[in-house]
Amino acid sequence: MIEIVHRYTRAVLYAAATADTIAEAVVEAISAGANLQGANLQDANLRDANLRDADLRDADLRGANLRGANLRGANLRDADLRDADLRDADLRDADLRGANLR
Repeated sequence: MIEIVHRYTRAVLYAAATADTIAEAVVEAISAGANLQGANLQDANLRDANLRDADLRDADLRGANLRGANLRGANLRDADLRDADLRDADLRDADLRGANLR
């Protein structure tokens, strides 16, 4: 079982019983309509993941591999994307207000 936890409170935001990878767990959570606001996804390998329209406000995505990920329409407001690999990621219509992109 892979759990996605809140970056500050460590509360479980989503538990994926059948996912083998964090990418599968995140995609499953999004498909299920889970609120991943504030998720701790630091150093997660989300390469080529379909994260379209995901609510990742205030998420910790430091060092995450988002290369080729579909983030179209995603809410990344106030997300920490420091050192994240965003090469070839689709960020069209994504909300990046306040996001840390250093």
